[in-house]
Amino acid sequence: MYSRVTFATAQPGKIDETVKVMRDSVLPALKKQKGFKSMLFLVNRNMAKGIVIGLWDTEADMKAGESSGFYREQVAKVAPLLAGAPTMEHYEVSVQG
Repeated sequence: MYSRVTFATAQPGKIDETVKVMRDSVLPALKKQKGFKSMLFLVNRNMAKGIVIGLWDTEADMKAGESSGFYREQVAKVAPLLAGAPTMEHYEVSVQG
């Protein structure tokens, strides 16, 4: 299994709105993607920071969303709520409980 991890900082007072967009728009879109397993959206309200962890069956499935523009489309949904551009990293899932 593979993971795409995105780190972002929200504008002040925009965490709840960001959570709503992730829950109501981004997650339903992700669920339609080939190989998508699950997503976690972690927030630190005191720091206005968020981490999105998406899990995928294969590395190819994960990267397909990036090459097709799907990932950029999802980031664009929350971009107006962010304090800057998010950063993204890839990981192989080595242990899962």
